[in-house]
Amino acid sequence: MSRPAADLGLSPSNPSAPSDPSPMNAQHLPGDLLRAVLHRLSPADVARAACVCRQWHAVASDRAVLEAAFRAPWGVRRVVGEPATRAFWRAASLGRFALSHTVRRGDSVPGIAVKYSVQVTDIKRFNNMMSDHGIYSRERLLIPISDPEILLGSTCYIEMDHNSKREVAVFYPEGHPTGNAESLANAAAAKKRSKRILESVRRSLHVDDGTAEYYLSVTDGDPRAAMMQFSEDLRWEQQQPGH
Repeated sequence: MSRPAADLGLSPSNPSAPSDPSPMNAQHLPGDLLRAVLHRLSPADVARAACVCRQWHAVASDRAVLEAAFRAPWGVRRVVGEPATRAFWRAASLGRFALSHTVRRGDSVPGIAVKYSVQVTDIKRFNNMMSDHGIYSRERLLIPISDPEILLGSTCYIEMDHNSKREVAVFYPEGHPTGNAESLANAAAAKKRSKRILESVRRSLHVDDGTAEYYLSVTDGDPRAAMMQFSEDLRWEQQQPGH
């Protein structure tokens, strides 16, 4: 005996059609299927999907779904770390990514700009630097991504960079960040001391951070020597014709 069409979830007037063709049925997709669908959406669309119902919100808020939407446009293989807020995932622009460049002796901002095919002003803006001298007090610079292809198949690490004062997904050309917890703690303490010295020199000389960083760099971090060197340079300038 055949079962009534209503028992099969079909419309009696049209047994081949579902009894309720409303789009609201899409809210009740199986979890695995819904996850597969959301994995194909952009970050903005995932955010909209989270507003549909509780089930969609739960799946759309899942870390794996958010990461997949964030990295898909650029072919990034994996994103490690947790951002300060979920809002980080919603803007998957290229500006959310940066390349980590370790500053070495002899480096200059123009030279680094040429190496990575970016503008000097973009590097300075991205790293919150007022002048080129700012490079001398930093162990690394964040380089804006000019060629998205370098992100293909990469692993990026979400970091809050305290110099640039921005949270970005950082790509390390060498493959991964270096250092352990102890060295990071020591580096943080050293950075705090350097910041206090920099602030003292900047106020004493009445100059910007970049200039203070430069004179500290050429005097091996000795604040007294930095101020003496600045005074000598200032006297020399004043003795030149036209001053």
